[in-house]
Amino acid sequence: MEITLQYFDGCPNWKVADQHINELVKEFPEITVSRHLVDTIEEAERVGFRGSPSILVDGVDLFAQADEPVGLACRRYLTPDGFAGSPTVEQLREKLHS
Repeated sequence: MEITLQYFDGCPNWKVADQHINELVKEFPEITVSRHLVDTIEEAERVGFRGSPSILVDGVDLFAQADEPVGLACRRYLTPDGFAGSPTVEQLREKLHS
């Protein structure tokens, strides 16, 4: 299983997502992780980047909503504690098991 963390430097939330992904790797050693810096609007459009951070599992953004715009922006995730800049570790774990 491969997780790709897409991000851009203008949004620091990717660092929290990266920490959460690293916690999962301890539980699931079969996961490989790559990080993909998206730094132009053209690249964002080409890869369907819905904001930073975007977390793809085997190439699929499991948190994508159809109405989310593509572009260089910070992304928000609805968590049990309200909106946050990254999904929780538990939300990531649930997506891996679904």
